[in-house]
Amino acid sequence: MMLYHASNEVTKYPEVRISEYTKDFSWGFYCTVIKEQAVKWAKRRKGKIINFYEYKENSNLKIKKFESMNDEWLDFIVECRNGKTHEYDIVEGPMADDTIWNFLSDFIDREIDREQFWSLAKFKYPTHQISFHTLRAIECLKFIDSEVVTDE
Repeated sequence: MMLYHASNEVTKYPEVRISEYTKDFSWGFYCTVIKEQAVKWAKRRKGKIINFYEYKENSNLKIKKFESMNDEWLDFIVECRNGKTHEYDIVEGPMADDTIWNFLSDFIDREIDREQFWSLAKFKYPTHQISFHTLRAIECLKFIDSEVVTDE
């Protein structure tokens, strides 16, 4: 499977980096199967680079897949965004992108309830992310190439 990663630079050797802020599935190296999504994210970065990786799943790893947005997905993201870590090597599923980030924040802050969140959080297009959280998971990726994204 081909995966795409938006970056400021060519990333031949992906790393799991711990930063100040956690993401949807906690700290990790994030990719997507949707090239257009990676292009959108690359355009926001200074270097505007998309890295291409071949991904071969390793069934010996602990992998969590969310097939769709559901209550389990929402609870998992809330926990990760609040700094809780998990035991998975790889997590895959929909992304809580900019279109629903405010709703997620409101849900975390208890300004809206679960039912209100779901009524507001309807995607107009599909999203996807797959995050790699351990060195063993990173070994599933093989760098193929990179390209600079233009604003055209």
